[in-house]
Amino acid sequence: MAREDKAAAVNELKEQFESSGAVVLTEYRGLTVAQLKNLRRALGEDATYAVAKNTLVKVAANKAGIDTLDEILTGPNALTFIKGDIAAVAKGLKNFAKENPLLVIKGGVMEGKFLDAKQVGALADLESREVYLAKLAGAMKGNLSQAAGLFAAPLQTAARALGALQTAAEGNPDLIAGAGVAAPAAEATTEPETVEAAPAAEADEAAPAAE
Repeated sequence: MAREDKAAAVNELKEQFESSGAVVLTEYRGLTVAQLKNLRRALGEDATYAVAKNTLVKVAANKAGIDTLDEILTGPNALTFIKGDIAAVAKGLKNFAKENPLLVIKGGVMEGKFLDAKQVGALADLESREVYLAKLAGAMKGNLSQAAGLFAAPLQTAARALGALQTAAEGNPDLIAGAGVAAPAAEATTEPETVEAAPAAEADEAAPAAE
């Protein structure tokens, strides 16, 4: 491989390391092209299964700040770059390895921490994101229904009160009109007191002048 091609391959692998939530290293020795194709299909769209030389993988991983894979970078390896549901992809790898023993899960890295084969297998035993969301929605459903009832009750009461008021107002418009007239009436009583005070003061001043 030419130097430029190696540099491009390293940069691509580095970007994959940096953009993946987890990376699983597997040995694929003995698997046919058809089996590898089936494996990629089993992993779905949340993962990319890439075969690369160990030297290039090591350089790319180190550039991405990962140095925990060096010890297991032996033999023909392939990398599973996981960018979606980690548990679902790990489960796909585990199930495929059961049916195809030539696929060996060697370990991986998640959030910069090294995972051995058993820990990758433990990820596979976790429930998928969709299952967790479904259970969470089920648990919240009852509480949300109660909360909706609490909010709806006062609103229904207010609606009935407003409806009754509207019906009564149709028969007696003063029920609504009177409420709007009361405020101006109160204002009218305050302004004359101020206006009347001025003439009274003028009268007191006029009296001494007459004397």
